[in-house]
Amino acid sequence: MAKSMRFFATVLLLAMLVMATEMGPMTIAEARRCESKSQRFRGPCVREKNCAAVCETEGFSGGDCRGLRRRCFCTRPC
Repeated sequence: MAKSMRFFATVLLLAMLVMATEMGPMTIAEARRCESKSQRFRGPCVREKNCAAVCETEGFSGGDCRGLRRRCFCTRPC
């Protein structure tokens, strides 16, 4: 039982470390960015260029593919 708890704690720590390094440091410009899920983008978001193009038609300045389900989120400066 002790080995499984130690293994679980190690895996959890590594997962948190990976997520923290992927996020990276926030700059002031990134902190002032508003996001909204795209209303017109359909299907899984594979290319960020396509997402950004659809978001521009919705009045945003760009877009990013995010999440496990790969959804398109439109972005703009707040």
